[in-house]
Amino acid sequence: MNITRRHVIAGVIGIFAGLFAPASAEAQLFGRGGGRGTSGYDASAWVIADSTTGVVLDSSNATRRLQVGSITKIATAMVLLDWVTAKGGSLSELATVPDTIAPLASPNSIGLQVGDRISLRDALYASMMQSDNQAAETIAVHVGRQLGGGDNDRAAADYFVAQMNALSRKLGMRSTRFLNAHGLDDLEGPTPYSTAGDVALLANYAVGHSGFTFYTSQKDRKISWNTATGELASAQLKNTNELLGGLIDGMKTGTTRKAGPCVVVSAAKRPESRQEGEQFIINPRRLTVVVLGSPTRFDTARSLLDRGWELLDEWAAAGRPLKGWRSKR
Repeated sequence: MNITRRHVIAGVIGIFAGLFAPASAEAQLFGRGGGRGTSGYDASAWVIADSTTGVVLDSSNATRRLQVGSITKIATAMVLLDWVTAKGGSLSELATVPDTIAPLASPNSIGLQVGDRISLRDALYASMMQSDNQAAETIAVHVGRQLGGGDNDRAAADYFVAQMNALSRKLGMRSTRFLNAHGLDDLEGPTPYSTAGDVALLANYAVGHSGFTFYTSQKDRKISWNTATGELASAQLKNTNELLGGLIDGMKTGTTRKAGPCVVVSAAKRPESRQEGEQFIINPRRLTVVVLGSPTRFDTARSLLDRGWELLDEWAAAGRPLKGWRSKR
């Protein structure tokens, strides 16, 4: 049984209202047995998947629980975009930067201060392109409050994270625990985690959103916001994904001490088309590559993507089976 976007949005936004959508069989999408990886790639775990069906073309340690750093922000973005779709919210809404940003400053921060006002759209750009933790927290508090998380900033952020975990359950991400909207894993308390296979499920869901890659494919962008003192501030964002360009239109990097360097790459080629009788059959060609814990994440991701296109051709030649496909290499 396949998950549709409508089902997932209903389940996420309605977590406390009992509006859960039917869950899909995780094995149908990913066949998560692990241990099929090809040697020679310097990474703790990786996955190559067909983005449209979720079929894993090859993987290594796909079910190993690891920290994923700012890759977490893919889930943050999707809860925001699903809220806009389901509840009629607007990315033009101004969000007030909350008190909870204090411990989240990093070299990637754009300079937000408590009390500043920034549009959700520009906060999303800052979060996804430059990986600003404070922008992600601002999104979480604003949307969490709109969803009924209360007026307290911490409670609103926690409510938002509950939606992130509801989304992960709906996607069959059985080995994922989100604890915040930004992905830091060295704060007090438990440690968040996910797996390469789970991240691929999330990434495939994200690229199914018609506007998602618009926020991940740009190499740079200027954004602005209103400071607490009423002045206009701006920042020139620089995308942390060095692989952008050509076929690659996203998706997200992540780095913490525990996670190591990580990256998720999304790439698309021209769809295949053929005519059968009076019908035209169109098969998308899009790949998702997840690389976790790799000191050479960009080189590794590029190599896996090259391998993925070859495997995609093999899988297509085999008739695109949704179950039981394995590379014969």
